[in-house]
Amino acid sequence: MRAEHQKGWKGMGMEGFVARWYTRTRRKDMADFHRQAQAVAASLPSGSDVLEVAPGPGFFAIELAKLGNFRITGLDASRTFVEIAAQNARAEGVTADFRRGNASAMPFPDEAFDFVYCSAAFKNFSEPVKAINEMHRVLCPRGRAVVVDLTKDASLDEIDAYVNQSGRSRFDAWMTKQTFRWLLLKRAYSKEEFRRMAAESCFEGCEISTGPVGVEVRLTKQARPAAAVSSSIKTA
Repeated sequence: MRAEHQKGWKGMGMEGFVARWYTRTRRKDMADFHRQAQAVAASLPSGSDVLEVAPGPGFFAIELAKLGNFRITGLDASRTFVEIAAQNARAEGVTADFRRGNASAMPFPDEAFDFVYCSAAFKNFSEPVKAINEMHRVLCPRGRAVVVDLTKDASLDEIDAYVNQSGRSRFDAWMTKQTFRWLLLKRAYSKEEFRRMAAESCFEGCEISTGPVGVEVRLTKQARPAAAVSSSIKTA
């Protein structure tokens, strides 16, 4: 087995200086994180167990923690990001459990979460269908997963417009555009590829909506049939 598949992500990963630069530039997107957190919070019952896969600096998880009584866990492959996210949560006075791990082999029991969220990271997973199946495994029946990411269908003009309106400095804007052009677009998936992966997974399908440069993929874990539940009770 190739090392890339053992480690669960493409390329060198984000540690040290790269992770800290990413943290600085993503602070420019706090309005987006807050808006995403508001939409998720409005759809979740109080007390829900929430997992964010690849939270990076933890901005979305922290914004969500401010909005309700949720038990929030973040799982990231980067040791630096786990440290940064924990520091950010303490600075904001919220509780969230950030830990290191592989999206395609999550260190959680079955049916541990009511909701799973993954933003701007899915394209970097080396085993995407395994990652989707892990989301399915750790979700409770009727639980939902949402994957938000760049789409391969995004044009360079659309990406430039998206970055220009973010308020980044000239250098950060240039760096971000180059990263999109030479790295992220090459790894991104089209809507059709997302549909195919979802169909191959335990979810067996998905719903997709599109934005200026990205897609939102919604996956729902079906409840177990009553006969299967009855059989598991008898076996126990």
